[in-house]
This record gives sequence, C-alpha cells and structure tokens, in this order.
Amino acid sequence: FPIQAATIPDALSGRDVLGRGQTGSGKTLAFGLPLLTRLTGRSARPRQPRGLVLLPTRELALQVNDALEPHAHVLGLSLKVVVGGLSMGKQIDALRRGVDIVIATPGRLTDLVERRACDLSAVEVVVIDEADHMADMGFLPVVSKLLDGTPRSGQRLLFSATLDGDVDKLVRRYLADPVTHSTAPASASVTTM
Repeated sequence: FPIQAATIPDALSGRDVLGRGQTGSGKTLAFGLPLLTRLTGRSARPRQPRGLVLLPTRELALQVNDALEPHAHVLGLSLKVVVGGLSMGKQIDALRRGVDIVIATPGRLTDLVERRACDLSAVEVVVIDEADHMADMGFLPVVSKLLDGTPRSGQRLLFSATLDGDVDKLVRRYLADPVTHSTAPASASVTTM
C-alpha cells in the first residue's frame, strides 16, 4: 500500500513519522512492521513494555493485535491487548510476566499505570493510531499524560486521517523533527476497503 511504501523506510531508520491516511489504507502494517523489527532481539522486563500502540477503541486494538500477532510470534515478541471489557486481572498478570508490546486504549492503560501494574519508562517506540478519532473522543489529555510517562528519546509514529487542530498540538509537543507522509487528501475516502 502507498502509506507502507512511504513510511516504512523512515520508521525503520528510527525517525519520528507522521502519516496521514484514511482507515483501511494499510496503516497497521505501516507502523506495525517497523515496530516489530526495531524491538526484535531483546525481551521486556516485568511491567515494562518496550513498545506501545495507542488506539481510540477496543475494536481497533483487537484488529491491530490480530494483524500483528502472527508476525510478532515469528519474531519471538509478545503482545498484549489492554482495553476495557476484557479481564484486567489477565492484563496485569501478562504485564507482570513481561510484554514486549502493549496495544491499548488510553483509559485502561491509564488505570494500569495508576495501579503500578505498568511502567512506561522503558518504552522505545510509541505508535498513536487514529489520532484524529482520539481527539474527537476527548482522549488527547489522557494520551498526553501517557506520553509524558515515556522516554523523550523514544521513537514516535503518529497516524491520522487529518493532521490539524488538537492532533497538530500533539505532533508539535511529542514528535521530534517528524517526516510527514500523506497518501491521500484529507477529504478522500477509501473505496476499496
């Protein structure tokens, strides 16, 4: 997909990436493959994931997990979905054992951080997907607080259908000299989902 061809080389090189593309444009593998590649070879310590993917809804988190899990398995990386509506106890147990990548909604992840079940200080790569939807849902203050808990030196990959307003504030505050890739005008729709 065009978004993958545009963003993967920069993401693999460690650059912060700002990608604009509609839902269904192939963003999951555009951020997922570099995320998995960059984290391969080392394991996470208990309660300290090395990768974080933030999404606005449980359904999107489950879809991202389903897309990345086969690749993660081959590379020996562990994933855990951290969302409301699923057992918090199982999420805490997985984090205690050590999870390489947490795929989360902001609310549940905040709960786990506040309970000290998850420590974001070892996160090397953060992905923020569907940032515009998170802004529309009022999640950006929570997302900002979570990002404040991750190392400033970490890589950030932000994907959104639009890059204005509150999303632009997030970009300016948390991304360092990002490479911007856009595969479609903001008004384009996906016709072959």
